[in-house]
Amino acid sequence: FLMIRPQQKRMKAHQALIAGVKRGDEVVLSNGMVGKVTRVEDAEAMVEISQGVNVRVVKAMIAEVRNRTAIAANDKG
Repeated sequence: FLMIRPQQKRMKAHQALIAGVKRGDEVVLSNGMVGKVTRVEDAEAMVEISQGVNVRVVKAMIAEVRNRTAIAANDKG
């Protein structure tokens, strides 16, 4: 039990992080790539890693959200 509990806490924190990812967030992927989220779907996200270079990633591979940005209410993209 003492070994499992910390792992469960980390897993729940990671799931909450993934659930909160939104367009405009700068993320670090598990492979070390850094990019900006341009679209979010149920299990995947589109991440721009360089200008004009977008990659589709499984949201579970997002390791960190560097900065969260608020998208303006009138921006519906």
